[in-house]
Amino acid sequence: MGILKSAADLVYTIRFLKLLVTKFEDTDAFKKGIIDKDGKKNKDFNTNSTDDREAYRSHYTPFHRLVFNIKRIMAKVPGGQSAVARYGAALALIKEHGELSDGQLERIHEATGIDIMDVLMEDSKWYVLEDGNLGQGMYRMRNESLVDTGESLIRKDDQVRIYENNLIYDILGISIFEGTHLRTGKRILFSANEISK
Repeated sequence: MGILKSAADLVYTIRFLKLLVTKFEDTDAFKKGIIDKDGKKNKDFNTNSTDDREAYRSHYTPFHRLVFNIKRIMAKVPGGQSAVARYGAALALIKEHGELSDGQLERIHEATGIDIMDVLMEDSKWYVLEDGNLGQGMYRMRNESLVDTGESLIRKDDQVRIYENNLIYDILGISIFEGTHLRTGKRILFSANEISK
């Protein structure tokens, strides 16, 4: 029973990570019209036909809803709209709460088949120094990345000040940095592909 449980846990971990980094538009639920581009259930989706009911059961299970809701929640935190940040955060949580070693985490990463370079279509390492930190100075956010109580706190082109020793953590090659959002004065976390000069 222990081996079967471990195998099932691994399968769901891999499915979770793959679905977490897949854009809503690339999921079967979106292609079938069940969810919209933001991952919310499409109110116009009709389950009266047999094909639509089957699609709904296959592509919008409680597991799918859970991952879609987690993705939407993560999009509200700094850097959460980035697939890389979501993947890194998920790996960190899995490692911490699953009490996994780095080797076990690496095996899970390899089993997902997710290549970080594929996820990081616009990854920019131009500003990363030899010590792994970002160069000090002013940067701009590429996209909105934090929504709190309906008000957008970090907008596209908002300025972020980067100080020395800004590398917070690195997990499987995904670096997360810290800076100060000038408009709000709040500390924010982000990956290198979320900023530009």
